[in-house]
Amino acid sequence: MFPSFSIITRPLTSTARLFSSSAVQQKLKSHQGAKKRWKAIANGTFKRAHAGHKHLNVHKSPSRKNHLAQTAYSNKTQTAHLKKLLPYA
Repeated sequence: MFPSFSIITRPLTSTARLFSSSAVQQKLKSHQGAKKRWKAIANGTFKRAHAGHKHLNVHKSPSRKNHLAQTAYSNKTQTAHLKKLLPYA
């Protein structure tokens, strides 16, 4: 009445891997917040824009707005930290 099915079994011996899992290096992930805020420049440091310059500028003095419009650069301590956060920058 019921058809007989033959079950094919494989031997339980393990096959050798073609690569070593310890030899494969993981890719590092960049910090997404730092990636959006900082850009790497040629001398190895990073640059960013000042906050507070986009809107609500009526009550700010012209000298303050000019200062906020300038580019800010990372110092020695920030550069060392940013190199870890942005490994491929």
